[in-house]
Parts: sequence; structure tokens; C-alpha cells
Amino acid sequence: MDAYELANVSKNYATDRGVVQALREVTLSIGQGEWVAVQGRTGFGKSTLLNLLGGLDRPTSGTVTFQGRDLGQLREADLTRLRAESIGYVFQTFNLVPTLSASDNVEAALIPLRPGAEARRRLTKSALDAVGLADRAHHLPGQLSGGQQQRVAIARALVKTPSVLLADEPTGNLDEDTRDDIIDLLKSLWRERSLTWILVTHDRRVAAQAGRVITMNHGWLSVRPASAAGHQGQ
Repeated sequence: MDAYELANVSKNYATDRGVVQALREVTLSIGQGEWVAVQGRTGFGKSTLLNLLGGLDRPTSGTVTFQGRDLGQLREADLTRLRAESIGYVFQTFNLVPTLSASDNVEAALIPLRPGAEARRRLTKSALDAVGLADRAHHLPGQLSGGQQQRVAIARALVKTPSVLLADEPTGNLDEDTRDDIIDLLKSLWRERSLTWILVTHDRRVAAQAGRVITMNHGWLSVRPASAAGHQGQ
């Protein structure tokens, strides 16, 4: 079974200037454990696609199926549970709570799943260990570099052991050396955890490492192969 099946998916938004077609009849399959990069100019549908894959929005028409479940037909409570259990998010702007320590930011992702206090501490420590920040657990985001903050955000996304990682320009605010470190970390975690990884990026050097590159153009989609490295087991 594929991780995702999209069939004739369109998404429209009403604006003051009329209806905007953000996605147009997108049909796409994404395999379990695949790494797919999404590219395209600003406003061409990349974030809309990611929101639909994450169950944060519903299609105007067509179907988005995740592991056999039609996301457009799920009740909001079921969507919330699915996101909490199965989907991790990483963003360009980190989205860390500035008044919480690194550890508390990571642990917050577990609250919807309601594990016991001991389990939360154990899972949080393991996640920070995995991103190389065990010694920064009690630091506030403002006491960390940009790369370290993104590592905390990655730990937060993966602490709940999701099957899918959705990353929206995760290196967009980082310098080249830090960008390479973060991509290497994400690649390592993707392989170790058999994640399905969908990455939105403007960086062609990063996208070229993925198994496939999806290009969005005014809501239309085209797909081309990029690198054998973007498939599990390579």
C-alpha cells in the first residue's frame, strides 16, 4: 500500500478578487518510505499540497487517501488524532515556544497522545539524543543557534514516532554549512525510521538528492526522477 494516493485533487480558495485555484486535478502516488521533494515558485501550490497531505485542509474535489483512509471524509476529531499519531511537521521558522526549554518544546508534541509522565520524559530524551542535543535540553530557543533550534523542531516532529515527515523549507533560514548538516541529519533519520518524507524546498541541490522531484506550476503538477538515493535501502 502506498503512503498517499491523490486522485484528481483540486483546491480552490475564495478571495476578494475571486476564486483562486491553488491545485488543479493533481493525481499522485507516494510510496511508503519514499523521499519526495516539492519545488515551484511562491504561490504555485506547494504549501497547499503539503496542507492536504497533512490533513490540515480538505480538497475542493478529488480524494487524498493516506494509508487507505480518505482524509477528506474523516471527522475533525479523527483527523486531529491521525495528525498527532502519524504525521510530523518541520517548518522554516522552527515554530518553537520561546518561553519553553528545548525539552518542553519536544514534549509538547506528546500531549495529544496522553502518555504517562515517565514515558514523555523517556521519549523526549531519546528524541533529543537522536538529533545530538541531549546537552541542550534545558536551554531556551533564544539560547540556541538557528541550526540547534531546527534540531529541536525535528526532535519535536519525530518524538511521537510518525510514519510521515512533512518539511516546509526546513533549511530556508540557515547558512549553507548548517543547511547541509540539517539535511544530512534528516536523511539519516529518514533511513533509520523508514519515514515517508515530503520536502518542500527552493534549493535545487537539496531537491536533487530526493527520489523524485514534484514541480508545482500554477497548481498543476509534474514529476521527474531525481536520485536513487531518495529511496529506502539505497
